[in-house]
Amino acid sequence: MNTQANEAQRIPEGYRMDAKGRLIPEESIKPIDQARDELAIELVTKAIELNRQLQQFKAAAFGDIETFVQLSAEQYGVNVGGKKGNVTLLSFDGRYKIQRQVADHITFDERLEAAKGLIDECLKDWTSGAGHEVKTIVQDAFRTDKQGNLRTGAVLALRRHDFDDPRWLKAMDAIADAVQVTGSKSYVRIYERIGETERYQPISLNIAEV
Repeated sequence: MNTQANEAQRIPEGYRMDAKGRLIPEESIKPIDQARDELAIELVTKAIELNRQLQQFKAAAFGDIETFVQLSAEQYGVNVGGKKGNVTLLSFDGRYKIQRQVADHITFDERLEAAKGLIDECLKDWTSGAGHEVKTIVQDAFRTDKQGNLRTGAVLALRRHDFDDPRWLKAMDAIADAVQVTGSKSYVRIYERIGETERYQPISLNIAEV
């Protein structure tokens, strides 16, 4: 039995329970307080229903997109498995665009410290007698955000630099080995083309943006 049902059983007829759990006679509750209570319950009830509909839409959208991906692959005799990967669907006239995006949550294990040590050795030699600009740029990748977390994108971006120093190459291997995918989050984003332009604007499903 849910909590609301349990509370209803404990509350005698003609009484209401306040936020502190006290039983208050309904006749002593001011009309404005009753009106506020009714409005709050009405809006929350609608919000809960809307939330349920959004959950159903999200589940249906992911299911429909995955079914279509499978259908498209079957045209070429291919059976694709899993729900990984980003997919973009366009309406025939190009007016609407739907994107399924899967973003991995990445962290690094202890091997990142080994990578940082090797990089520090490189920078010490490379910047000897020179300015500190290069050192500052590279070390900035290991700067943490306000929550104390490394910015994974900045660390992974170091691998784009193709320096031929063996220590640097070994450090890049250590970064690759240190990557740990701890989870993923999937999104469905829907866009509508702006007039006859090539730009699209999102159809927001976020209550704060509509």
